[in-house]
Amino acid sequence: MVSSKRVVLAMSGGVDSSVAAMLLQQQGYEVIGVFMRHGEESAAACKLSDGKPNPLLPILQGRADHKQGCCSASDAADARKVADRLNIPFYALDLQADFKRIVDYFVDEYQHGRTPNPCVQCNNWLKFGRLFDYADSVDAHFVATGHYARLLPTDDGIGLFRGIDDDKDQSYVLAGISRTLLPRMMLPIGGYRKSEIRALASEVGLRVADKKDSQEICFVTSGHHGEFVRSKSGINTAGEIVTTSGRVVGQHDGIEQFTIGQRKGIGVAMGEPYFVVRIEPKTARVVIGKKEELGVDTLTASRTNWLVERPAGTFEAAVQIRYNSTAQPALVTVPAAPKQDEATLGAQNEKNPGKSLQPDSFAVRFHSPCYGVAPGQLAVVFEGDRVLGGGWID
Repeated sequence: MVSSKRVVLAMSGGVDSSVAAMLLQQQGYEVIGVFMRHGEESAAACKLSDGKPNPLLPILQGRADHKQGCCSASDAADARKVADRLNIPFYALDLQADFKRIVDYFVDEYQHGRTPNPCVQCNNWLKFGRLFDYADSVDAHFVATGHYARLLPTDDGIGLFRGIDDDKDQSYVLAGISRTLLPRMMLPIGGYRKSEIRALASEVGLRVADKKDSQEICFVTSGHHGEFVRSKSGINTAGEIVTTSGRVVGQHDGIEQFTIGQRKGIGVAMGEPYFVVRIEPKTARVVIGKKEELGVDTLTASRTNWLVERPAGTFEAAVQIRYNSTAQPALVTVPAAPKQDEATLGAQNEKNPGKSLQPDSFAVRFHSPCYGVAPGQLAVVFEGDRVLGGGWID
């Protein structure tokens, strides 16, 4: 029988998910801590030097055929210590096969000159995908994480809103989650600031109170994503660095080490700031230009996901193009739903000349040029602090 007080919590070993566990417990919930192992090699392996299993964690759905690395053995140990401190059950899920899907997506996007966002896909496929499967298997109603975002009641159900800490808000990376899951999600720390979370951890003696935030992609343990992509793909994408006028100014080792808007690490000295303005996967060219050449007025996004009733027509909103960027005021045009007639669809498209929008897409016209718009990133549409939805930039 499903328990409305049982919660499966994703625990990473950091202060945020640790305090989330404490807060849920204080609110009377039965918390089950889960650590997600991805199987990529990291600093410590999940078997001891003599080949015997590491007793650090009980492994569910584990593999006994050969060695594999942990997401991070030290992070797993930290999460386990917090669970022991709070006296809650704790398990590790071996999600190597599922993480392979994310790694494949990550590599493929870079190989095609796009900039992937694996954290968004991890939330979509794993944290609020596979963890719901696990929650169902243990009769838990809720799945919780330590994201800085809020779930609030609205006139049309449950809405996703920004966390109150502007510097830590993570609502952007949750915009791809199915709207149907919002009533079963819990985000315990979204109403706190980071400083308050660390203070709470210190007050109750959690050893992770001063642990630094993770800054890297969890499965790129070297910290160098270009090298990681090349090692996985085995494809050579080396080519020329050219200006927007076509002048060759340098060579590069692979397009996977670049993203639109990048300034540092381009590998050429131009005497003034130059940015990556375009990546051409067919020619393996990286095109650079001055800042004014980087700005764009419009974009389209596809494979949309709406966390409200699907809008249609043109409306004012704020659009965020990257996790660490500021949402920009814009006009957003969503085509009429497929059931409406072609004349209506055409009328909507006239508001965004030159674009023929598909039902699962939307168009954005910024009020001022927007810088760093990268194909492959998520464009998230906000109304105030509320997330309306998002789509992948074409």
